[in-house]
Amino acid sequence: MDLSRRYLVAGLAALSLSGCMGGVQMSAPAARAAPMRPEPNPAFDAWKAQFRGRGLAAGIPASVLDPALNGAGFLPDVIARDRRQAEFTRTLEDYINAIAVSDERIAGGRTALSRHGAILRAIEARYEVEAEIITAVWGLESRYGTERGDIPVISAVATLAFDGRRGAFFESQLLAALRILQRGDTTATNLRGSWAGAMGHTQFIPTTYQEYAVDFTGNGRRDIWADDPADALASAANYLARMGWRRGQPWGVEVRLPEGFDTGLAGRGSTRGVGAWAGLGLRDMDGRAVADHGPASLILPDGPRGPAFLVFRNFSVILRYNNSEFYAIGIGHLADRLRGGGPIRGAFQPDRFGLRLGERQEMQRLLTRAGFDTQGVDGVIGPNSQAAIRAYQQSRGLSATGQPSQAMLEQLRRGA
Repeated sequence: MDLSRRYLVAGLAALSLSGCMGGVQMSAPAARAAPMRPEPNPAFDAWKAQFRGRGLAAGIPASVLDPALNGAGFLPDVIARDRRQAEFTRTLEDYINAIAVSDERIAGGRTALSRHGAILRAIEARYEVEAEIITAVWGLESRYGTERGDIPVISAVATLAFDGRRGAFFESQLLAALRILQRGDTTATNLRGSWAGAMGHTQFIPTTYQEYAVDFTGNGRRDIWADDPADALASAANYLARMGWRRGQPWGVEVRLPEGFDTGLAGRGSTRGVGAWAGLGLRDMDGRAVADHGPASLILPDGPRGPAFLVFRNFSVILRYNNSEFYAIGIGHLADRLRGGGPIRGAFQPDRFGLRLGERQEMQRLLTRAGFDTQGVDGVIGPNSQAAIRAYQQSRGLSATGQPSQAMLEQLRRGA
């Protein structure tokens, strides 16, 4: 957006939205948290009184503005989340196999395609964005509608506008949210979303909603919050279509680099015709020439020894939805899997501790079995796992770093 489709936290902005780049920090999958509760704040109340004048000047009628502002509460947890850097370091393997294209996400996507196939195909026919791509966006943004967010949007964006760190941005979101109420697309009670104001099945922020949301059902409302996902899915398709999506063309193709290939040629700034890449020895994973879908860039999101991809125009379109290579690969690969494609075949690289996802999960299982509960087996070395590791290290007379290692994994395997 061009005003940015969604606001990203500083930590996630580094990974350019909810995805992440190799070694970039990223939050673990969202868990269902306790409801945020407003707290009294006289300064926030004074700010609302000042904002009222600006809202009226922007054309929001008092009949909409006053009830919305009176019902808006100060949410300190929203500011805490805005301040918090992303908590966990994710590798490409983590992001793809544990989050974006996990077995659960693939199964959920296949169920969604089956259950909503008619509406998805109708959306595809109108906007010329494939049903599998729309479904993949739905899956990554809200886990197929099961995690749409339950925080009052007016309160959330008003709190962030008052906080001032990105005051102008969030004031624009607040005005856009008020216009949603003014137009009658939904009610203040239903206007709910994430802590930063992203809303509905496809997590549009209010300004993006104003520009790209559509009434696909024809009931006079652009309802991206309803249990019926039609308007939300069509809105995502409309967004991608207006960003330049080309139906029938791939987002990218996994390729094998020849021995001695100059990896300095990789990067989205280096675009060549497919023939030029073929001349440099690039082939798909089965050794065949890559079909010509226009200019392509070579990306190495997991480093020169990890999986490699030639990416086309549609990859750049996905990046407009969320400017992260990990995210765009996740959307494209999940869509491919929903079509029946296979997993990424290149070798994922270990994390900074020299461990791969399966090894970290094994460590968590072994620690828990040994009496040092990691509170789950997800491969994320977050606070719970770090505490378990420290307790294990202390019990063995080791330096309590809270950091995993291959040596520690071997010790646990031996029962030491």
